[in-house]
Amino acid sequence: MKVGVLSGGGDAPGINAVIRAVVRKGIQKYHYDILGIKDGWRGLLENEFVSLDLKAASGILPRGGSILGTSRTNPFKDKKSPQIALKNAKKAGIGAFVVIGGDDTLSVGHQFSKLGLKCVGVPKTIDNDLVGTDYTFGFMTAVAIATEALDRLHTTAETHHRVMILEVMGRYTGWIALMAGLAGGADAILVPERPFDVKAICASIKRRQERGRNFSIIVVAEGARPKGGKEVVYSETVDEFGHIRLGGIGYYLGKEIERRLKMETRVVVLGHLQRGGSPTPFDRVLATRLGIAAIDLVHEKKFDHMVGIRGSKIIAVPLEKVIGKRKSVDPELYDIASVFFG
Repeated sequence: MKVGVLSGGGDAPGINAVIRAVVRKGIQKYHYDILGIKDGWRGLLENEFVSLDLKAASGILPRGGSILGTSRTNPFKDKKSPQIALKNAKKAGIGAFVVIGGDDTLSVGHQFSKLGLKCVGVPKTIDNDLVGTDYTFGFMTAVAIATEALDRLHTTAETHHRVMILEVMGRYTGWIALMAGLAGGADAILVPERPFDVKAICASIKRRQERGRNFSIIVVAEGARPKGGKEVVYSETVDEFGHIRLGGIGYYLGKEIERRLKMETRVVVLGHLQRGGSPTPFDRVLATRLGIAAIDLVHEKKFDHMVGIRGSKIIAVPLEKVIGKRKSVDPELYDIASVFFG
């Protein structure tokens, strides 16, 4: 059988580890032909395929990005595209797909499954907001990068008696902000799940000053918003799944703190640095395990499912129980972090 593999949405460290695992076990154990689909669902619409053999999968484990490329293409944005995709898959002789992506990419896989295109999903998002799995690969790498940034910001903040604000990714959930903030000793962590009060943040900074701590470190997720306000957007344009580009909440907060406290404030936006570079050992192992599990599900003909991890075990979850849902930050973990605020 010929198995297609693609990655959609934003890149995340570990995609290549998934591809490597699918290729190695798919060829060596099941004797499948593995076909890479370039640039996500766009490649299926445009017949952009590449054969993946053992040589193609060699040496890619530590590489960031995706050797196949990726895109935010939505084949269901019009009526003609799904039929074009189905026709191209049939013509190429692809019997099943391993789909690596977040909610948008997996939702497309679920819709195609209803049309007879056999899909198995692998959860990929550095935001870690997919239900059905404890962790998504790429998340721990993003947390490690953000934590290192906080460690570096501490020294310059303390030296110059400044407020340093680190803006990290997290459109709807604050997992990166929470975990990195907890690991990096942040004095405040602002997440989308809990709208913040600028007045309360300033009061917390003043309490630190009264204790002789003349600097503060704040981590804010890009989707965080003030109470009664909206998310700060970088651009009103939307992608094919209807998402606007967020960004700028750190600068909004920095201006408010300077205006209210007359205290020098600096903002650092990590942006795509969180996605780039080599995955951590945790993400390499997790992505490898998920890739192996995905090709196993293909062999078992258990389609329209996503592989995930629960505790230490790899599991399979129906896609219908995953898409359109969101895993919010753990309130208990946030309460632990808040002990160290101010």
